[in-house]
Amino acid sequence: MTGKAIAATLVLCGLGVAACGGTAAGTDLARERGPVPPVAGTAAAPVAGDAAGTPTGPAAGAAGDPAASPAAGRSGEGRGPLSGKVVVVDPGHNGQNYRHPAEINKKVNVLTQWKACDTTGTATANGYSEAAFTWDVSQRLAKILKSRGATVKLTRDSNSGVGPCITQRAAIGNRAKADAAISVHADGSSTANHGFHVIMPEKIGGPVDPVVAASQKLGLDVRNAFKRGTGLAYSTYIGKNALDYRDDLGGLNLSTVPKIFIESGNMKNPAEAAKFQQPAFRQKIALSLANGLQRYLSR
Repeated sequence: MTGKAIAATLVLCGLGVAACGGTAAGTDLARERGPVPPVAGTAAAPVAGDAAGTPTGPAAGAAGDPAASPAAGRSGEGRGPLSGKVVVVDPGHNGQNYRHPAEINKKVNVLTQWKACDTTGTATANGYSEAAFTWDVSQRLAKILKSRGATVKLTRDSNSGVGPCITQRAAIGNRAKADAAISVHADGSSTANHGFHVIMPEKIGGPVDPVVAASQKLGLDVRNAFKRGTGLAYSTYIGKNALDYRDDLGGLNLSTVPKIFIESGNMKNPAEAAKFQQPAFRQKIALSLANGLQRYLSR
């Protein structure tokens, strides 16, 4: 088991501490790895979609299959290319976390260490919070996935509450027996840093071990679709080729289903912050994530 020292248990992740992972901003370079072996099929053509996120390309399904047509995906859960699939979407943080420091600072066991129950997340320079961003993107993502036939469960039902704890977020995916789970975040690093990255679990001698390989495949598919769909660069400050592996995140360590985190970019970077505050760009992010999930779930 590898350990990754986490410098801070501060709640205010954007103030000198990375927004979601608990590492000091810009100091995760030591976690860089060599190139991950390619997974067959990850370089395939993108899943096309219309403005509403309805799949229109070949990945929507096999030719001649009625459920594969663009119209079929509009019918809602149970019909479409993701019919029968369960996806858990975890919008990072919560809008009222900052008002309840005692509750979210409560320590929980993530197997490799004890960590705060949750954190506040970061924010842009003009105060657009990560919690608001992740809630909006996750709602958009859920709507697209449902339109493609998936059953979708969110780990929180509003942006006006507290938590849930990172342990509970993992448990929700486990109870749902999700085919895939994704935790939506954005980072808070130095203003010059930019780009997105995907966080995947490591083996820790715990419940996540059996799904580490599947989580890597999910991460590669989402990374490829995210890059293609958003045009954002790979992270310039964390990971290798936008891939990072961690053993300190409770949402991953405690997961028994394939799960990843997406750090959509750096909210402290002015250019990316401006994009994140545009509804059209948040829709583009949601569609890209949906396409990556569909790629993985269609294997």
